[in-house]
Amino acid sequence: MSLIFTAPAALAAPRPVRLVAFGDSLTAGYRLPADAAFPAVLERMLKAKGRDVQIANAGVSGDTTTGGLDRIDWSVPDGTDGVILELGANDMLRGTDPAVTRRTLAAILDALKARHVPVLLAGMRAAPNLGPDYRAKFDAIFPDLAHQDGLILYPFFLDGIVGDAGQHLDDGLHPNVKGVETIAARMLPTVERFLDGLPPRADR
Repeated sequence: MSLIFTAPAALAAPRPVRLVAFGDSLTAGYRLPADAAFPAVLERMLKAKGRDVQIANAGVSGDTTTGGLDRIDWSVPDGTDGVILELGANDMLRGTDPAVTRRTLAAILDALKARHVPVLLAGMRAAPNLGPDYRAKFDAIFPDLAHQDGLILYPFFLDGIVGDAGQHLDDGLHPNVKGVETIAARMLPTVERFLDGLPPRADR
């Protein structure tokens, strides 16, 4: 007579790391198929490197930091292991006072901190036509908040595609499929560092 012991399914297959990509149209994948949006592309790249990760797309086209603050609680569900926060581009395009953007992003970070949800902060930079004073104040928001809260910062979400028409849609603002691939590939090492720094979970 032999006894066969099987491990509970929960122990045999721990759940994936659950991230939420929380942002505007740059995250949502404006005018792109769902599988070509930034969260889906980044998830594929991470899985190709052996990372068991699921990334929910919580991007809303046209969203400002104020809109993000209004929906942060229900857009990031309980059980989320980390958030990639990408907001601020629409504030900049509307010429919003950088002090308002800073204050609202800080409130979003505080809301996530209160829930013990780690954040990777993706930075944005102001367009040159807004003038040097606006650019200096806006561009400083992201490194300042990252330093203040001890966050991992990816300095500029659009790094690698700015000025390259071949990586943008015909509006000149949003990345096309190639542009999203570039963004995700460049951000990948920072996201891996973020994943490696996440607190251990009870199911792992």
